This record gives sequence, C-alpha cells and structure tokens, in this order.
Amino acid sequence: MNQRTRIKICGLTREADVDAAVEAGADAIGFVLYPKSPRQVSVARAADLAQRLPPFVMPVALLVNASDGEVADAVSALPQALLQFHGDETPARCDATGRPYLRAARMAAGFDLVDFAQQFSNAQAILLDAHVEGYGGGGKVFDWSLIPSNVPRPVVLSGGLHAGNVIEGILQVRPCAVDVSSGVEAAKGIKDADLIRRFCEAVREADARAADSET
Repeated sequence: MNQRTRIKICGLTREADVDAAVEAGADAIGFVLYPKSPRQVSVARAADLAQRLPPFVMPVALLVNASDGEVADAVSALPQALLQFHGDETPARCDATGRPYLRAARMAAGFDLVDFAQQFSNAQAILLDAHVEGYGGGGKVFDWSLIPSNVPRPVVLSGGLHAGNVIEGILQVRPCAVDVSSGVEAAKGIKDADLIRRFCEAVREADARAADSET
C-alpha cells in the first residue's frame, strides 16, 4: 500500500505564510531558531506563529548546536514541536531532550548514511540535505543516487526541492516526507503562496503516480 508523502514547509517567518502553508495542505511547519540563518525567528515569535496551526499540523523547531538552555526554551515555548537537529549534535545530545526529533544528514560522496542512521536509531526520521558550507542545504540539490536502499530509518528528502523537481525526487527516493524552504520563496524568509500551493499539488501528483505504478 502506498503511503502519502508528508510535506514540511520550513523557514516561515510571517503569519500569512503559515496560513498559506496550512491552506495548501502542509503537514508540518518549520521554524528556524538558528541565529545565523536569514530565516531565523525568536523562540517567542515561533510560539506566536505556531498558535495559528490547526490540530494535526506539526510545528518543527530547527536547532543548530544549541545550548541546553536554548533547547529547553524551545521545548517550553513549543511544547507540541518536533525538534530538528541540524548541526553537529551527537546521538546522546539528541536523545537527552526526551523529545521526538529529526536528525539532519549532510549528503556527500563517501558519507555512510546507513551507519549515521544506525547511530541515530531513536530519530523519527533522517532528513537528507545537501552538504554545503555552513549548516543547511543552501537550496542545493544533492545527488539522490547517493541514498542507499537499506537506510534503517525513514528519510525526509530535502535540499533544493521545488514544484519542478519534487515529483522526480519522490518517485526515485520514496521518502516518508519532503522538506522545502527556498523552493517556495519570493525572498529569504518570505514565502510565496502560489509556489507553496504548486509544491503541495506536485507532491500529491507524485503520490498518485506512485500509487498507479503499484497497481
């Protein structure tokens, strides 16, 4: 039976963008709490925006090498949030929060994703992003053929996705979810409602094609 691909829209900073993502059918909304990101919002701002989310739309708090205090603040302000660790966090560091989490992997030739996923065996899923300077994928697509077929955790496909390539990505990788940020933006941190809608429609089209191929 074909599973529906979940949709995460990341890096939201405005009420209108949160509303557009929800209306388009997003399953999760990502708030970047990393101070060096152009899409960064404060914990208080993220909490305000998260209050707009209806039931069954998950807030996600993206953290990069955050201190214990910063993690605690995020957990306190966003009690329903899934945590996304996008830095150099160890398995012990991620597990210590006692909260469900995603662990980002920076994909490059020679990277052992199977071993990485085994180390983070308590992660809800491994989020696959491009390996670029700094943290985050920089809106770049990585070589999907680098993804082995035997990853022992569900994978979230990220990195340079947009409405024009997400169908191919879903059909090739068959991830549990896809994650988009720059691919639905008018400018960094400013989303485009039409691009969000088209992206979500493309994901649904990919799922329909996948279902047809299995019948």
